[in-house]
Amino acid sequence: MKVSIEVNGRPVAGEVPDRTLLVHFLRDTAGLTGTNVGCDTTSCGACTVLLDGESVKSCTVLAAQAAGHAVTTVEGLEGSDGTLHPVQEAFREQHGLQCGFCTPGMIMAAVSLLADNPKPTRDEVRAGLEGNLCRCTGYHNIVSAVIDASGQEVDR
Repeated sequence: MKVSIEVNGRPVAGEVPDRTLLVHFLRDTAGLTGTNVGCDTTSCGACTVLLDGESVKSCTVLAAQAAGHAVTTVEGLEGSDGTLHPVQEAFREQHGLQCGFCTPGMIMAAVSLLADNPKPTRDEVRAGLEGNLCRCTGYHNIVSAVIDASGQEVDR
C-alpha cells in the first residue's frame, strides 16, 4: 500500500504492508530513528509523536491511518538554525534523562502537555506524563524539565 505522510514538515511516501505501524514507517521509511520502539503494546511511551499536534503512541497507529496527516517527531522540534526546542533544552539543563531511551517520547509528550497546559503544576506534569515510562530515573528531573520549559521557577 502506498502511504504519504507529512513528517516534520516534509512529505514522506513509501510502499508499505497494510499493517505497518507508524513507528516503523517513521524509522524504516522516513529514516527517523529518534522515535524508539519500546514495548509495542502502548505501555511505555517511547514511541510518542505528535499527530496533527496531538500526542499519540506511534506503536498503536497504522501508517495508513496517519496518511494525509502531519506527524512531528523529536527530530522535527529542532529549529531551522539547529537550536534545540525549549523542551529539549530544559531536559538538557535539568538532567531530565539518564540512558536516553525514553527521552524522545517524554519530550514529545511534554510538548503536547505544554500546548494544552502552558503552566502546569508538578502534579499536573506527573499526570500528563503518566503514559510514558522511564526505567532509569525517579522522574524528579523529568518533571523539573517540563516545569523549566514552561518558564516557571524550578524548585528543588
